[in-house]
Amino acid sequence: MIPALERTPNALPSALSSALAVARSRCVVDPRVAKLESWEAWVAAMQVGSAMFATSAAPEGSSVECRIAHKERVIATTGPRNYAHAGNWITAYWLAVVCREQERMAALCNVPLDLLRQSEAEFDEYVYHWVDTLQTGWLQRPGMQDKLVAAMRGTDPEQLVVGNRELTLKILYPPINLFYRYLRQDYDVFNVELAKALEWHKDYWTADEERASSVEGLVALGPLAIACLAYDSGFPIEVESEYLPKHLLQRTWVGEFET
Repeated sequence: MIPALERTPNALPSALSSALAVARSRCVVDPRVAKLESWEAWVAAMQVGSAMFATSAAPEGSSVECRIAHKERVIATTGPRNYAHAGNWITAYWLAVVCREQERMAALCNVPLDLLRQSEAEFDEYVYHWVDTLQTGWLQRPGMQDKLVAAMRGTDPEQLVVGNRELTLKILYPPINLFYRYLRQDYDVFNVELAKALEWHKDYWTADEERASSVEGLVALGPLAIACLAYDSGFPIEVESEYLPKHLLQRTWVGEFET
């Protein structure tokens, strides 16, 4: 799938889905990501996610150079695409955070919200407030606190228009709450809320046979990303879980090879 991207940039969403599935599946045999092959899989997923927005944020008709799976690849720019939506942006950003890719985090934070809104994918407004919060925080622009409050309030089940209540409360809300606790620098409360987030993740992904068989639930990507931010800021992360791979959290492999 990845080699085809230079010929078919519109294959990026399929490539991201495939790369993420490989990365998550590696955690079945290597739950702590203690092996280099597992780290390579996570880096590849991160690189594909970043490439998705590097190509869609640039005007159509040119090209960008993206390093993916140990190779520099020249991929044609596409301009706005339906797959360049807020949900995929959040996934790409989480992957960049987990892999400690600050340049890619900065590039993602410079992707205009208007581009994400051009997608036909439907999201509740709080999702855009959440993206705006993350972008504003990383770029050190004013107004982040107000945007975070708007994002938190928007997850109220009574405010949801298109979102699934269970998915919102158990999967999408916890990273927002953890980010709030991270900003408050309250170590004890952060660990309590992190443990809750992982319990909610488990509840959601084991609720029925179909979810339990999905690789998507093998890692709590959002909580992991916020825990990585906290860990890098000196938070004592006291929670251990199969959903929070130790060597991703502790950035064990960062710098092992060019990414």
